[in-house]
Amino acid sequence: QVQLVESGGGLVQAGGSLRLSCVASGPIFSFSTMHWYRQAPGKQRDMVATIYGGGRVNYGDSVKGRFVISRDNVKKMVFLQMNSLKPEDTGVYYCARGEPPSFWGQGTQVTVSS
Repeated sequence: QVQLVESGGGLVQAGGSLRLSCVASGPIFSFSTMHWYRQAPGKQRDMVATIYGGGRVNYGDSVKGRFVISRDNVKKMVFLQMNSLKPEDTGVYYCARGEPPSFWGQGTQVTVSS
């Protein structure tokens, strides 16, 4: 059974930084594609960043140059370093596994104040 648990969200001022973490349970983590998605109030859930088993990464256009996704296969964890945060980055951030995503965490709230 795959479980994903996010942490690291909170309230931050615009221009600040946060680091989100996601710990995964279940087999074969090192080959899994992992994602961070974001859902703002009243909007659809959008992909923020993806990291593939081989380490290749992909970012949503709105976060390129500001966010960095990484993974630790030994600890079965995925991270999202968020820099130069903007109010429009506010939302619930979800960790997801699979391609397409088939397992989701419960989400962690990120609020960026102006």
